[in-house]
Amino acid sequence: MHETATKQEKLKMMFKIIFPILITQIAMYLITFFDIYMTARYSTEDLAGVSIGSSFWTPVYIGLAGILMSITPIVAQLIGAKKKDDVKSAVQQGIYLSAFIAVIIFVAFYFGMDSVLGLISLEPAVEQVASDYIFYLSFGLLPLFIYQVLRYYMDALGSTRVTMLIALVSAPINILLNYLFIFGNLGFPELGGAGAAIASALTYWVVLFIAVGIVWKQPPFANFRILRDWAKPSLKHWLGIARIGVPIGISIFAETSIFSAVTLMLSVYGTVTISAHQIAMNFTALLYMLPLSISMGATILVGYEIGAKRFQDAKVYSWLAVASAVITSTISAILLYVFREKIALLYSSDPEVIELAMAFLVFAALFQVSDAIQAPVQGALRGYKDVNVTFVMALISYWVIGLPSGILLDRMTGIGPFAYWIGLILGLTAGAITLSIRLLMVQKKMRHI
Repeated sequence: MHETATKQEKLKMMFKIIFPILITQIAMYLITFFDIYMTARYSTEDLAGVSIGSSFWTPVYIGLAGILMSITPIVAQLIGAKKKDDVKSAVQQGIYLSAFIAVIIFVAFYFGMDSVLGLISLEPAVEQVASDYIFYLSFGLLPLFIYQVLRYYMDALGSTRVTMLIALVSAPINILLNYLFIFGNLGFPELGGAGAAIASALTYWVVLFIAVGIVWKQPPFANFRILRDWAKPSLKHWLGIARIGVPIGISIFAETSIFSAVTLMLSVYGTVTISAHQIAMNFTALLYMLPLSISMGATILVGYEIGAKRFQDAKVYSWLAVASAVITSTISAILLYVFREKIALLYSSDPEVIELAMAFLVFAALFQVSDAIQAPVQGALRGYKDVNVTFVMALISYWVIGLPSGILLDRMTGIGPFAYWIGLILGLTAGAITLSIRLLMVQKKMRHI
């Protein structure tokens, strides 16, 4: 990264940073995407089980990985302030913290998940698939969390193309392993939804080994000697990471968990509804990789400029990110609406599932723009290290406005599962408005520093 003078130069720099992040996010997401997609081709019951399992797995993983996301603004600001000697300590302590979190979550899943699933009204076959999916996927927690720290470190240096290449390698590996373990091809056991979890866990280990090799040997990463001369774990440093990371994690958890909560709420409507809902959510989440990538790029660029005390440049990057996300997501919404039938047919041949999935995709198209605003605004705020107020706003938007609205509409009207999608739209819109106001306030405050 380097200082830019004009908006045109900033757009070029932003594209240089964001495009590889987008490819990385898509490739990493394809692991979950193909878990759902290939399981859907296996059976409706396995699809429903994986959907329920991922509804628990995804918010927990993403929320806790969000804590580690603090490595990006921390390292970006250190680089911008030319405090390179402090980078090694920050990343090493992040690795220690990631391993600690992974072990805690593995234990929680191992001993508690069956009891939690028992509280939901699920068909026995669906419940078993969900339990097996979470169990086997848990063996990928440790490599996945450690990789996230290394990835955020590499991204913060502006080397987003490297993590893009790692992710591009991971996607075909996961597809091959899914082919083997879900369907039992080439002599491998036929495990259905559980096979998708095994494939993903193995893929995460491969990704970690690749990342370690790059950080160990390749410049500029090797120059910081991150994996050499390890310091002792430091609670003080962990708390420093957590002070920024916990609000980020809670904010991300608040957003992702509401989608999981809706999936669980819809479980009372039966297997067809769960499957159709998951199809719409799965494809929509793929489209969300675009504003999410812009958000992550905004964190890097804004953090770098704030570290160098170029506050006006940070402001320009913030709103360029928002404008870019809105334009691209509007196009995504149009394409989602126009091709909703073809999208549904990609996943299932069940007429009931297809018809309901098409209806859900209409609602998914409606919340694309709201999602496109709140994502890069949150990314910019993380670059400013303004995270505490942000997570409060996220909690209110999604859990005080979004989910309760869906529940009320479900009980007071006859629109059934669509009520929850309307609630999602209301929550995302509230988040987009309140977070934008917060960003304006932070930028105004920075003008007087």
